[in-house]
Amino acid sequence: MDILFWKALLQGIVEGITEFLPVSSTGHMILVDSFLKMEKPFSEMFEVVIQLGAILSVVVYFRKKIFDGLFSSFQSPAWQLWKKVLAALVPALVLGGLFGSLIQEFLFNPLTVAVMLVLGGIALLIVEDPRVTSRQKCHFENVEQLTYRRAVGIGLAQCLAMIPGTSRSAATIIGGMGFGCNRALAAEFSFFLAIPTMAAASAYSLLKHATVMDRTQWIALGIGFVTAFFVAWAVIAFFMAFIRKHDFRVFGYYRILLGGVILIWMCLK
Repeated sequence: MDILFWKALLQGIVEGITEFLPVSSTGHMILVDSFLKMEKPFSEMFEVVIQLGAILSVVVYFRKKIFDGLFSSFQSPAWQLWKKVLAALVPALVLGGLFGSLIQEFLFNPLTVAVMLVLGGIALLIVEDPRVTSRQKCHFENVEQLTYRRAVGIGLAQCLAMIPGTSRSAATIIGGMGFGCNRALAAEFSFFLAIPTMAAASAYSLLKHATVMDRTQWIALGIGFVTAFFVAWAVIAFFMAFIRKHDFRVFGYYRILLGGVILIWMCLK
């Protein structure tokens, strides 16, 4: 079996586990790739496109909410969901178009990942601190209650995830809770917002690189894609059950520990 296939399998597992947990999938992918050393530009395209495999697991898991009345009425729950998701997507389209290439050129490195893992972990601990949560009011328990203004605010929070190591999931969950969503809604809206965001990024990256890929790379991409889909599906089911009984502090501690280990490792190199 080609070594590239084993690398693709490992990357797919890492992507599936980390995409929807607030621990930064991009950060983990950069760190794993620094050891696996896939050839560029294939590795850059691969890391983006297999995220679409993970995103498709959201469509399957939340299929009832995503398609409920979508083809029957503009006032259906599904249309209410998608209109707010598209409103929240606007900040990422604008800021990504303006600064995306600069961020990828200067910030996609292990040092940035480590620093943002630590800072994001601290943010999760702060938002879950009892002194903070006791003052927070959960105004929204479902998407129908969420206002467009607050949806756009959550979209602005998502833009922080352009910096690798931040975590799109963590940024939108923290933003959602800050704008009055309960944990379950903040997590769900984070998942829904990922669908158009990552679908667009994956399509662009695939179109850009598809013509220069050979047969082995196509197979590797398929392995990573399918692996990310099934692993992410299982992780979503676990995560939604987990947050019904627990808060996000364990992920904050994990981020700080991992970021600290990376910083120490870089200092000892």
